[in-house]
Amino acid sequence: MESEDTKKIQEMKTDLNLLLECLKYQMDNPFSQKEALVTIHSICQQNSNAGVYFREIGGLMFVRNLAKSSEHSMVKEAALYTLGAVAEQNVYCQQTLCTSELFEDLTWFLSNNDSNTNLKRMSVYVILVLVSNNRTGQTLVRETGCITVLTQLFRTVLSKYELNLSDKNVFQSYQLWSSVCSTLCVCVNNPQNDENQMLCCSLFPHANDWLINCITPEVIRPVCSFIGLTLANNTFVQKYFISVGGLDVLSQVLVQLESDSHKTVSSAKLAVVVTKTVDACIADNPTFGVILSKYQIVSKLLTLLLHESLDSGEKFSIILTLGHCTEDCEENQYDLFKNNGLPLMIQALTESQSEELNKAATFVLHNCKKITEKLCLSLGEYSFDENEKQLEDINMKEKNLEEYWKKAKEILHRIEQLEREGNEEKIQREKYKDNVSSMNINIENTLKHLHGDSIGKGPEAEDKDKSQSRKLPSCKSHGILTTACTNDHQMKTLLKSTDPFDACYRESGQNKTLYKADSSYSQNLHERTNFEKKNSVSQSSDHVFKPPIPVVKNRKQELPVTDPFTLCSDIINKEVITFLATDSHSKMLKYRCSEILLTPRRRRQLSSESTTSGGIILEPFGKTVSVR
Repeated sequence: MESEDTKKIQEMKTDLNLLLECLKYQMDNPFSQKEALVTIHSICQQNSNAGVYFREIGGLMFVRNLAKSSEHSMVKEAALYTLGAVAEQNVYCQQTLCTSELFEDLTWFLSNNDSNTNLKRMSVYVILVLVSNNRTGQTLVRETGCITVLTQLFRTVLSKYELNLSDKNVFQSYQLWSSVCSTLCVCVNNPQNDENQMLCCSLFPHANDWLINCITPEVIRPVCSFIGLTLANNTFVQKYFISVGGLDVLSQVLVQLESDSHKTVSSAKLAVVVTKTVDACIADNPTFGVILSKYQIVSKLLTLLLHESLDSGEKFSIILTLGHCTEDCEENQYDLFKNNGLPLMIQALTESQSEELNKAATFVLHNCKKITEKLCLSLGEYSFDENEKQLEDINMKEKNLEEYWKKAKEILHRIEQLEREGNEEKIQREKYKDNVSSMNINIENTLKHLHGDSIGKGPEAEDKDKSQSRKLPSCKSHGILTTACTNDHQMKTLLKSTDPFDACYRESGQNKTLYKADSSYSQNLHERTNFEKKNSVSQSSDHVFKPPIPVVKNRKQELPVTDPFTLCSDIINKEVITFLATDSHSKMLKYRCSEILLTPRRRRQLSSESTTSGGIILEPFGKTVSVR
């Protein structure tokens, strides 16, 4: 692979050497020289390193001298074309050619009446390449007087506003004029050059004439580009353009193009180009937006915004222009409201995925806040002598404005909320990690305590619990005892989340069986339970049941395997399934499930029987419950 590349480079060098020799020894044969120059241009276009080598062997300076000294126009044109191509491909070649001598030669070609149109085009092309992205070139084009000649060509190349591009001569003149426009654009911008902007602003009146008399893409695009770049970020030039009626002209052209956009897509695209130029005029001088209100530009832009052929970039340009129009002009702000502009901004803000477009829409909504507040305050200033219909119209408009602004505030609030959530997400994640770690520690301690109690408790502990149940029958019947709570809401929450029987009922799905056990006693139990919920705050329950730390209130979802309530449910489920499998144990199943609701005497009897037949002892958080 490397050998092939080396071979190609060597072939390229050999070709350039031979072509340079051909140029030197074919001075009397302009056709051979032209062909050689065209071939050099082609090689340099394909390989940027070819221009560097051609400069090293002296070919670049030879071609430059050939363009100046040759008597044949075709050789001059080919030489200039080659110089422009090499400089365009390589910045070192651009710097080598960027001299005052070459700019003076190019100026002479442009100002000489004997130079044909094509030679002038090639000269303008070389100037454009040398000045583009080059402040040194921008300075030389001004100091050598070349920019003055370019401005003169802008005025004189096209003598008629009606362009017949099918005519060959007219088409060549138009190509030259278009090249001059492009060259003037790079003279004033990228980088921005204030001095060149001041020189080019003298062309504004002539540019206005072109805009008024020839509303075609071939004229609108180059002229608008020239105007927009000439006055960009230059307040003085912007004021001068407005003083010569430039903003009025642009407004009139925009109105015409917006009207034509309903018929042709090209008019809509061209209207966006004019919109960008309007925005450049008022971006640094928002007070000049009042001029646009005379032509109802805001309503035209809102209509243009709905055009289906526009992409997100073009819509962004329109919304940004609306933002500058409404920034410091109440007339435009009111036009935005009157033409349902606020819903369109909200729609653009919610539907678009473009960050730039969202910022532009937010900018417009922020500007509209001022007029909303003013309309609210001025509503009460109308006298009662005014026509009632007029007052109704005002009230209706005001209601619509308030509704739109309410939606806008919701959107803005949503944006701010998302930003805050993004900033707080890290903090919340750290807090969650800390809570989970402390939760795991508490659960482990609780399970260890439960496991120790289930092993260590014997018949004495069971008797102790029975004696305690006699002292607190209401608690025994209810099936849950809580610690004292200082708040009714906390009490209800704790009861709902820590009732083991309630959890067993829900998980096992045996509600019907439990309800059939003792319906008459269940009603009495319900009344006693309600009484306990009201008075359990005053009762001391430290010796009966102590719930875990509130941090683990969501333990069931996070640790379903170690949750005692779930274990209770699982055990009962297993027993129910086992006994349902045989008919001989159906009575025992009913007996087991209803034991929870039996009287204390009956429970003592069953407890004494458990010593012979055994039973399952569940200890949810220290409360012993015998299930038969």
